[in-house]
Amino acid sequence: MQAVFHTLTLCALQLCPAVLGGPQHQRFARLDNGWPVRLSRVHNFAWQNCAPSAPARFKSLSVIPDPICIPGDVTVMASGTTTTAMEAPLKGVVVLEKKIGDMWIRIPCVDQVGSCTYNNLCAILDMLIPPGQPCPEPLRSYGLPCHCPFKAGTYNLPPSDIYIPNMDLPSFLTNGDYRVKTVLSNREQQYGCVKMSFSLHSESRWFWW
Repeated sequence: MQAVFHTLTLCALQLCPAVLGGPQHQRFARLDNGWPVRLSRVHNFAWQNCAPSAPARFKSLSVIPDPICIPGDVTVMASGTTTTAMEAPLKGVVVLEKKIGDMWIRIPCVDQVGSCTYNNLCAILDMLIPPGQPCPEPLRSYGLPCHCPFKAGTYNLPPSDIYIPNMDLPSFLTNGDYRVKTVLSNREQQYGCVKMSFSLHSESRWFWW
């Protein structure tokens, strides 16, 4: 479940390559990258497993409040299970779509944001959190690992407060409704699949200068 949690953080919300947050008022990834749009609010968050028989799946996932104001605090609670160990190479395939009128338009992968394939999520985790460095909160407090391999078992993240700092977005992630599908696999074995939907509200960086 940790791998799914990290993948959702990295990919499913499509605020890549940023991590959702870290300990209160601390970030462990650089989010202010000079993109022209600044995220100010996320709302209408929903999720579902899209491969119920897959080895890894969420049992519950809650993100409050709704809407999420950025910068600001959110409370995340999650539980999940995996019946098999998830090992490298851990591949993540993300499909991000935006609703335009009555149609859903696929957003291409640009600078590792959008409908992207991440062939080695284990290496990405190692880059974000160097091996030997303690896992960030709240994972550390609850004994949840942050590196591959992830053992089979049931995992729980109790309600945990996470601070989300200012986030810059590329210009194609403008106001609107989005949906994202994330599939985790290792070669021919699919570990899990999660779908999410949410709405973004953003503003030009000019209003922040």
